[in-house]
Amino acid sequence: MNLIKNVAACLLMAAGLISTAGAQADEAQIRKTLQERLPRLGKIDDVTKAPMPGLYEIRVGTDLFYSDADGNYLIHGMLIDTKGQKNLTEARQEKLLAIDFNQLPLKDAFTIVRGNGKRKIAIFEDPNCGYCKRFERDLLKVDNVTVHMFLYPILGPDSTDKSRNIWCAADKGAAWLDWMVRDKAAPRATCDSAAVTRNVEFGKKYKISGTPTLIMANGTRVPGAITAADLEKLLAEAK
Repeated sequence: MNLIKNVAACLLMAAGLISTAGAQADEAQIRKTLQERLPRLGKIDDVTKAPMPGLYEIRVGTDLFYSDADGNYLIHGMLIDTKGQKNLTEARQEKLLAIDFNQLPLKDAFTIVRGNGKRKIAIFEDPNCGYCKRFERDLLKVDNVTVHMFLYPILGPDSTDKSRNIWCAADKGAAWLDWMVRDKAAPRATCDSAAVTRNVEFGKKYKISGTPTLIMANGTRVPGAITAADLEKLLAEAK
């Protein structure tokens, strides 16, 4: 009886090893095939089995594609779990694009503190963004918060000019609020404004494609203008 159990265990172990080796072979073959046939796809960072049987996830940076086991077909789209009612591609991208609040380059932001400043939030905004201006007016209603403001000029050259003038102001926070809330533009100024350029590079890396974009202390990313009430809820959840 023990002999039979031992043989069965060996067979199961062998099957597992074969399965793993087969998967690794598939992944290597897919990578080789796609790189040869689609060099413009870019450097393939990962090839892993997707949740759907027979499908493989191809990761190029933070972009996701799907392939069959031979690399003959490539899909660029959303993988939906219809039973679980979940967008698997979106969930995966959220993980890939997650930003650790403690790893944010805060030296490239300026800080506005209200009340005791115990709660923290980082915001990427363009000075010419209408939604950002609306959000800033709502943000005035939120107390006991530290706001790390990243100037993120993505709407054109004038946004870059305004961002530079605000960054070079003696009081960046006051200059920012003067413009965003009171429509009083910061005087033209020059200084080392490389931080603004780095913000744009950082945003592109993490696919921050619109403003405002909020990063909560727990890493949650919130795109778009929200109300003060909704922000209060998010701040409470991020503790």
